[in-house]
Amino acid sequence: MEANVLWLRCPPVPPLPSASSTLQKLSTSHFSKRHSPGFVLRSSLSKEEPLIDGLPKEFYDDEWQARQREKTKELHRRRQEEDEEEERKVEEYREIGMRLKGFPEEDVIKARKLVSSFIRAAEEVEEKIEEAAEKGELTELVLLVIWNRLDLARRDDEKDAIRSLDLLYRRVETEILKREATPAMRLLNELLNMYDGFDDEGWLKDCRKRMVDTFPREDPFSILVPVGLDIDKHQGPLRPSLEADNTLLRVDFVREVDELLQEVRPDESEVQYANAGGFDVESVASRLKQQEKQRTIRLVEALLDLSINLKW
Repeated sequence: MEANVLWLRCPPVPPLPSASSTLQKLSTSHFSKRHSPGFVLRSSLSKEEPLIDGLPKEFYDDEWQARQREKTKELHRRRQEEDEEEERKVEEYREIGMRLKGFPEEDVIKARKLVSSFIRAAEEVEEKIEEAAEKGELTELVLLVIWNRLDLARRDDEKDAIRSLDLLYRRVETEILKREATPAMRLLNELLNMYDGFDDEGWLKDCRKRMVDTFPREDPFSILVPVGLDIDKHQGPLRPSLEADNTLLRVDFVREVDELLQEVRPDESEVQYANAGGFDVESVASRLKQQEKQRTIRLVEALLDLSINLKW
């Protein structure tokens, strides 16, 4: 039995494409479907078209994108304002620190220690201030140190520290002015402190007695002959010179008080401006301050009239 051989004829196998050409077709086909120019983000995107995975639907809205850009601009603006404010504060702190550069470092250290002792003294601060005044330690440098601390507290909005430092500054300033004041101004300050705010007649009576005890008698005999001198025997104490015993004459008191009144009396425009304000905090505070000033001026005027018409 013979075996028949069956020959199968197959068409020739085409050559396989190269890997590079295959990848190129695949990538081109994929990009054309997924990222074709007609599929970019647009507000006119059809609802039937598919969305890109991972992106919110709002991303295709021009209005939403515009709002996001405005938010970004606002954030940048706020950041710039914060940077400018921080730079301004740094410059102000630097300016405060430079105020003390013109003073010797040793004096600045002493003044700071003295101010710190005032702050720690609490209820005994009055005694500390008077003790420092007697030693001659109260100077303009001490006032400047207190002012620097007060300025820093104001910039940091520390209300309790502002109130305490403001009172300390005023008290130290008053003590310095009292020590440097003339005998006439010291007497005027004492007379004003005797006023209790109620009994005007009783206050003026006490002031008259204080003036009689302070001013020397102005009749010729009393001026030339001191108390206790026996003219017949030429015995008794001799009157020292007025400069030597620091005697305050009434005429000097009248002159200095009158000059003070000429300086502190406000003009009509200043009074009208203070009274023309509204009812906000600053306007009310300004009116109260003006009223207090006027009340003090009236008291000084009463003392001036009393000293002019004083009789022993």
